[in-house]
Amino acid sequence: MSHSGTTDLRRYAWLSIAAAVFTIVLKMGAWALTGSVGLLSDALESFVNLAGAMFALWMLSVSRAPPDREHPFGHGKAEYFSAGFEGVLILGAAVAIGVTAVDRLLHPRELEALGLGLACSVLATVVNFAVARVLLRVGTTQHSIALEGDGRHLMTDVWTSVGVIVGLGLVAVTGMVWLDPVLALLVAANIVREAVSLMRRSADGLMDHALPDHELHVVEGVLAGFAARGIHSAELRTHRAGQARFVALEVLVPGEWTVQRGHDVVDELESALRACLTGMTVVTHLAPMPTSDS
Repeated sequence: MSHSGTTDLRRYAWLSIAAAVFTIVLKMGAWALTGSVGLLSDALESFVNLAGAMFALWMLSVSRAPPDREHPFGHGKAEYFSAGFEGVLILGAAVAIGVTAVDRLLHPRELEALGLGLACSVLATVVNFAVARVLLRVGTTQHSIALEGDGRHLMTDVWTSVGVIVGLGLVAVTGMVWLDPVLALLVAANIVREAVSLMRRSADGLMDHALPDHELHVVEGVLAGFAARGIHSAELRTHRAGQARFVALEVLVPGEWTVQRGHDVVDELESALRACLTGMTVVTHLAPMPTSDS
């Protein structure tokens, strides 16, 4: 059995934390200036972003721990807890936004200093968009659901902010203050969808979902190359745990081979599988090839 190293992604979680703190300051300032419930809902989601980023950092740190006696296959699944937690936080933010928006619909009030408040919100949105793109890119390329979840969370914040900015612009032009809470309700409904998607993926990962099709095809391509040399495999099983990939299979060799020859072939096959995908742990069982009499 072999295992390859993975990239330390915690610096990207720190980037997310820094962005969350910066945008909280800007958005709370925008809300204080304008009194907009839309901007308040936006600011509340940034607090949720901060909590999510800190939890992602924790889970990324846990996932980096090497295998031990209690966790012989490592701690990679910790990332799925992060994605699930992000989904719960997004749902909580949606509820908070909805409650605040309904209250403002029932008790409307005029908005103030919209120009300066919107400027603060635009700057915060640009920062969040840039950081979200980085997290999504790294999360996708490094197969980190914790970073991808954090990036998706930030992107929901971006769309929340865009909706709020557009809504407040319409309020400034039309004077219809009810547009502010109505838009906040629409934003809340939209981010619920993202929360459900994240929680579904988190549950999927915790239940040992197989490698995605394109990665499975890579593994099968390596095995096909060995099969052409008369070395076959059976009982192929795969799953993902954060950045880590796991492949277990039975390697079938001619029964007349010596143990040493079979062992050398297994070593070669494991090395080829580790080379085809990063973060790969390979578990093999050497067995004689069935004969026509068996």
